[in-house]
Amino acid sequence: MTIAIAFILLCLPAISHAQTATEEDDRRFWDVWNAYIVELVEQELSTPDPWEPLNRKIFAFNDFADRYALTPVAKGYQWITPDPVEAGIGNMFSNLLEVTTILNDLLQLKFGQAASDTGRFLLNSTVGLLGLFDVATPIGLEKHEEDFGQTLGYWGVGPGPYIVVPIFGSYTVRDGLGAYIDTYSDYVTNIDHIPTRNQLWLMRNIDKRAGLFAAEELITGDRYAFIRDAYLQRREYLVNDGVVVDSFGEEDWDDDWDEESWDE
Repeated sequence: MTIAIAFILLCLPAISHAQTATEEDDRRFWDVWNAYIVELVEQELSTPDPWEPLNRKIFAFNDFADRYALTPVAKGYQWITPDPVEAGIGNMFSNLLEVTTILNDLLQLKFGQAASDTGRFLLNSTVGLLGLFDVATPIGLEKHEEDFGQTLGYWGVGPGPYIVVPIFGSYTVRDGLGAYIDTYSDYVTNIDHIPTRNQLWLMRNIDKRAGLFAAEELITGDRYAFIRDAYLQRREYLVNDGVVVDSFGEEDWDDDWDEESWDE
Protein backbone atom coordinates (compact mmCIF):
# COMPACT_ATOMS: atom_id res chain seq x y z
CA MET A 1 0.00 0.00 0.00
CA THR A 2 2.83 2.35 0.92
CA ILE A 3 4.59 1.54 -2.35
CA ALA A 4 1.43 2.31 -4.36
CA ILE A 5 0.95 5.67 -2.68
CA ALA A 6 4.59 6.53 -3.26
CA PHE A 7 4.25 5.61 -6.95
CA ILE A 8 1.19 7.86 -7.36
CA LEU A 9 2.97 10.75 -5.69
CA LEU A 10 5.93 10.34 -8.03
CA CYS A 11 3.61 10.34 -11.09
CA LEU A 12 1.70 13.47 -10.13
CA PRO A 13 4.37 15.92 -11.37
CA ALA A 14 4.54 14.12 -14.71
CA ILE A 15 0.75 14.18 -15.06
CA SER A 16 0.64 17.86 -14.13
CA HIS A 17 3.39 18.64 -16.62
CA ALA A 18 1.54 16.72 -19.36
CA GLN A 19 -1.67 18.66 -18.66
CA THR A 20 0.21 21.97 -18.71
CA ALA A 21 1.86 21.05 -22.01
CA THR A 22 -1.53 20.13 -23.48
CA GLU A 23 -3.07 23.44 -22.36
CA GLU A 24 -0.15 25.36 -23.86
CA ASP A 25 -0.51 23.46 -27.14
CA ASP A 26 -4.23 24.19 -27.21
CA ARG A 27 -3.64 27.87 -26.46
CA ARG A 28 -0.94 28.05 -29.14
CA PHE A 29 -3.27 26.40 -31.66
CA TRP A 30 -6.10 28.87 -31.01
CA ASP A 31 -3.71 31.82 -31.14
CA VAL A 32 -2.50 30.67 -34.56
CA TRP A 33 -6.07 29.99 -35.71
CA ASN A 34 -7.34 33.40 -34.60
CA ALA A 35 -4.42 35.13 -36.29
CA TYR A 36 -5.19 33.21 -39.50
CA ILE A 37 -8.88 34.21 -39.44
CA VAL A 38 -8.02 37.85 -38.77
CA GLU A 39 -5.60 37.81 -41.71
CA LEU A 40 -8.27 36.35 -43.99
CA VAL A 41 -10.82 38.97 -42.94
CA GLU A 42 -8.32 41.81 -43.41
CA GLN A 43 -7.37 40.45 -46.82
CA GLU A 44 -11.05 40.20 -47.80
CA LEU A 45 -11.70 43.78 -46.70
CA SER A 46 -8.62 45.14 -48.46
CA THR A 47 -9.49 43.42 -51.76
CA PRO A 48 -12.35 45.18 -53.56
CA ASP A 49 -12.85 42.29 -56.00
CA PRO A 50 -12.46 38.95 -54.17
CA TRP A 51 -14.92 37.27 -56.57
CA GLU A 52 -13.04 38.34 -59.71
CA PRO A 53 -13.01 34.93 -61.48
CA LEU A 54 -16.81 34.67 -61.34
CA ASN A 55 -17.26 38.39 -62.02
CA ARG A 56 -15.18 38.12 -65.19
CA LYS A 57 -17.38 35.32 -66.52
CA ILE A 58 -20.54 37.34 -65.90
CA PHE A 59 -18.87 40.42 -67.36
CA ALA A 60 -18.03 38.46 -70.53
CA PHE A 61 -21.69 37.44 -70.86
CA ASN A 62 -22.89 41.02 -70.30
CA ASP A 63 -20.32 42.39 -72.73
CA PHE A 64 -21.41 39.90 -75.40
CA ALA A 65 -25.08 40.81 -74.92
CA ASP A 66 -24.25 44.52 -74.98
CA ARG A 67 -22.11 44.28 -78.09
CA TYR A 68 -24.54 42.25 -80.20
CA ALA A 69 -27.93 43.35 -78.83
CA LEU A 70 -28.03 46.62 -76.89
CA THR A 71 -25.30 48.56 -78.71
CA PRO A 72 -26.80 48.15 -82.23
CA VAL A 73 -30.23 49.19 -80.92
CA ALA A 74 -28.76 52.19 -79.08
CA LYS A 75 -26.81 53.29 -82.16
CA GLY A 76 -29.94 52.96 -84.29
CA TYR A 77 -31.90 55.00 -81.74
CA GLN A 78 -29.19 57.67 -81.72
CA TRP A 79 -29.08 57.74 -85.53
CA ILE A 80 -32.83 58.21 -86.11
CA THR A 81 -33.52 60.50 -83.13
CA PRO A 82 -32.79 64.22 -83.56
CA ASP A 83 -30.43 65.56 -80.91
CA PRO A 84 -33.04 67.87 -79.27
CA VAL A 85 -35.50 64.99 -79.00
CA GLU A 86 -32.84 62.66 -77.60
CA ALA A 87 -31.88 65.31 -75.03
CA GLY A 88 -35.53 65.76 -74.07
CA ILE A 89 -36.04 62.02 -73.54
CA GLY A 90 -32.92 61.88 -71.37
CA ASN A 91 -34.15 64.89 -69.37
CA MET A 92 -37.54 63.27 -68.81
CA PHE A 93 -36.10 60.03 -67.41
CA SER A 94 -33.62 61.99 -65.31
CA ASN A 95 -36.44 64.10 -63.89
CA LEU A 96 -38.36 61.00 -62.79
CA LEU A 97 -35.37 59.93 -60.71
CA GLU A 98 -35.43 63.21 -58.78
CA VAL A 99 -37.92 61.61 -56.37
CA THR A 100 -35.31 59.03 -55.38
CA THR A 101 -32.74 61.80 -54.95
CA ILE A 102 -35.04 63.86 -52.73
CA LEU A 103 -35.87 60.92 -50.46
CA ASN A 104 -32.20 60.10 -50.01
CA ASP A 105 -31.39 63.78 -49.42
CA LEU A 106 -33.72 63.60 -46.42
CA LEU A 107 -32.31 60.28 -45.21
CA GLN A 108 -28.84 61.86 -45.26
CA LEU A 109 -30.11 64.95 -43.38
CA LYS A 110 -29.27 67.20 -46.35
CA PHE A 111 -32.32 69.38 -45.89
CA GLY A 112 -31.06 72.35 -47.92
CA GLN A 113 -30.22 70.08 -50.85
CA ALA A 114 -33.60 68.36 -50.49
CA ALA A 115 -35.35 71.72 -50.78
CA SER A 116 -33.29 72.61 -53.87
CA ASP A 117 -33.96 69.24 -55.52
CA THR A 118 -37.67 69.48 -54.72
CA GLY A 119 -37.83 72.89 -56.37
CA ARG A 120 -35.93 71.50 -59.33
CA PHE A 121 -38.35 68.59 -59.71
CA LEU A 122 -41.46 70.77 -59.46
CA LEU A 123 -40.13 73.36 -61.89
CA ASN A 124 -39.02 70.86 -64.53
CA SER A 125 -42.24 68.83 -64.14
CA THR A 126 -44.43 71.88 -64.80
CA VAL A 127 -42.66 74.60 -66.76
CA GLY A 128 -40.33 72.01 -68.28
CA LEU A 129 -43.25 69.92 -69.57
CA LEU A 130 -42.82 66.75 -67.49
CA GLY A 131 -39.06 67.13 -67.54
CA LEU A 132 -38.56 67.27 -71.30
CA PHE A 133 -36.82 70.61 -70.81
CA ASP A 134 -34.35 71.33 -68.03
CA VAL A 135 -35.33 74.83 -66.98
CA ALA A 136 -34.03 74.47 -63.43
CA THR A 137 -30.28 74.28 -64.10
CA PRO A 138 -30.03 77.66 -65.87
CA ILE A 139 -31.55 79.42 -62.84
CA GLY A 140 -29.11 77.84 -60.42
CA LEU A 141 -30.91 74.71 -59.19
CA GLU A 142 -28.04 72.27 -59.59
CA LYS A 143 -28.71 68.60 -60.27
CA HIS A 144 -27.59 66.11 -57.60
CA GLU A 145 -27.34 62.33 -57.61
CA GLU A 146 -28.36 60.52 -54.43
CA ASP A 147 -29.45 56.91 -53.97
CA PHE A 148 -29.87 54.49 -51.10
CA GLY A 149 -26.41 53.00 -51.64
CA GLN A 150 -24.99 56.47 -51.01
CA THR A 151 -27.23 56.83 -47.98
CA LEU A 152 -25.86 53.61 -46.51
CA GLY A 153 -22.35 54.89 -47.20
CA TYR A 154 -23.19 58.22 -45.55
CA TRP A 155 -24.09 56.36 -42.35
CA GLY A 156 -20.86 54.38 -42.38
CA VAL A 157 -21.79 51.16 -44.18
CA GLY A 158 -18.81 49.91 -46.18
CA PRO A 159 -19.17 49.10 -49.89
CA GLY A 160 -18.39 45.40 -49.56
CA PRO A 161 -17.03 43.31 -52.43
CA TYR A 162 -17.45 44.32 -56.05
CA ILE A 163 -19.96 42.21 -57.96
CA VAL A 164 -21.12 41.99 -61.57
CA VAL A 165 -24.81 41.18 -61.94
CA PRO A 166 -26.11 39.55 -65.13
CA ILE A 167 -27.69 42.15 -67.43
CA PHE A 168 -27.56 44.92 -64.78
CA GLY A 169 -23.77 45.24 -64.59
CA SER A 170 -21.50 46.67 -61.89
CA TYR A 171 -22.39 46.98 -58.21
CA THR A 172 -20.94 46.56 -54.78
CA VAL A 173 -22.87 44.53 -52.21
CA ARG A 174 -23.96 47.76 -50.51
CA ASP A 175 -24.98 49.48 -53.74
CA GLY A 176 -26.77 46.40 -55.04
CA LEU A 177 -28.94 46.39 -51.92
CA GLY A 178 -29.43 50.13 -52.30
CA ALA A 179 -30.50 49.77 -55.93
CA TYR A 180 -33.19 47.27 -54.90
CA ILE A 181 -34.53 49.65 -52.25
CA ASP A 182 -34.55 52.50 -54.77
CA THR A 183 -36.94 50.58 -57.04
CA TYR A 184 -39.72 51.45 -54.58
CA SER A 185 -39.31 55.15 -55.40
CA ASP A 186 -38.75 54.64 -59.13
CA TYR A 187 -41.85 55.67 -61.07
CA VAL A 188 -41.05 53.47 -64.07
CA THR A 189 -40.68 50.21 -62.12
CA ASN A 190 -43.92 50.89 -60.23
CA ILE A 191 -46.21 51.23 -63.25
CA ASP A 192 -48.97 48.62 -62.93
CA HIS A 193 -49.49 48.20 -66.68
CA ILE A 194 -46.76 45.67 -67.48
CA PRO A 195 -46.33 46.39 -71.24
CA THR A 196 -46.02 50.13 -70.57
CA ARG A 197 -43.60 49.52 -67.71
CA ASN A 198 -41.41 47.24 -69.81
CA GLN A 199 -41.40 49.61 -72.77
CA LEU A 200 -40.39 52.59 -70.63
CA TRP A 201 -37.74 50.54 -68.80
CA LEU A 202 -36.27 49.38 -72.12
CA MET A 203 -36.43 52.89 -73.56
CA ARG A 204 -34.64 54.32 -70.53
CA ASN A 205 -31.82 51.79 -70.81
CA ILE A 206 -31.43 52.33 -74.54
CA ASP A 207 -31.21 56.08 -73.98
CA LYS A 208 -28.72 55.54 -71.15
CA ARG A 209 -26.59 53.25 -73.30
CA ALA A 210 -26.57 55.77 -76.14
CA GLY A 211 -25.23 58.38 -73.74
CA LEU A 212 -22.22 56.20 -72.85
CA PHE A 213 -20.68 55.95 -76.31
CA ALA A 214 -18.46 58.99 -75.82
CA ALA A 215 -17.19 57.80 -72.43
CA GLU A 216 -16.56 54.32 -73.84
CA GLU A 217 -13.83 55.72 -76.08
CA LEU A 218 -11.74 56.40 -72.96
CA ILE A 219 -11.46 52.69 -72.07
CA THR A 220 -7.92 51.36 -72.41
CA GLY A 221 -6.14 48.15 -71.42
CA ASP A 222 -8.10 45.46 -69.61
CA ARG A 223 -11.74 46.39 -70.24
CA TYR A 224 -13.01 44.56 -67.15
CA ALA A 225 -10.48 46.17 -64.79
CA PHE A 226 -11.00 49.61 -66.32
CA ILE A 227 -14.78 49.51 -65.87
CA ARG A 228 -14.49 48.07 -62.36
CA ASP A 229 -12.03 50.72 -61.20
CA ALA A 230 -14.00 53.52 -62.82
CA TYR A 231 -17.20 52.33 -61.12
CA LEU A 232 -15.61 52.03 -57.67
CA GLN A 233 -13.94 55.44 -57.94
CA ARG A 234 -17.16 57.10 -59.05
CA ARG A 235 -19.14 55.53 -56.21
CA GLU A 236 -16.55 56.67 -53.69
CA TYR A 237 -16.74 60.17 -55.19
CA LEU A 238 -20.53 60.26 -54.91
CA VAL A 239 -20.67 58.85 -51.37
CA ASN A 240 -18.14 61.45 -50.20
CA ASP A 241 -19.90 64.28 -52.08
CA GLY A 242 -16.82 64.89 -54.19
CA VAL A 243 -14.41 65.05 -51.25
CA VAL A 244 -11.57 62.64 -52.06
CA VAL A 245 -8.48 62.36 -49.89
CA ASP A 246 -5.42 62.26 -52.14
CA SER A 247 -2.57 60.42 -50.45
CA PHE A 248 -0.51 60.20 -53.65
CA GLY A 249 3.18 60.48 -52.94
CA GLU A 250 2.90 60.86 -49.18
CA GLU A 251 5.13 57.88 -48.40
CA ASP A 252 7.77 58.92 -50.94
CA TRP A 253 7.77 62.44 -49.53
CA ASP A 254 8.25 61.18 -45.98
CA ASP A 255 11.00 58.78 -46.99
CA ASP A 256 12.95 60.98 -49.37
CA TRP A 257 12.59 64.37 -47.73
CA ASP A 258 13.23 63.78 -44.06
CA GLU A 259 15.22 66.11 -41.84
CA GLU A 260 18.52 64.48 -42.72
CA SER A 261 17.92 65.12 -46.40
CA TRP A 262 17.38 68.81 -45.73
CA ASP A 263 20.53 68.96 -43.58
CA GLU A 264 22.57 67.49 -46.40
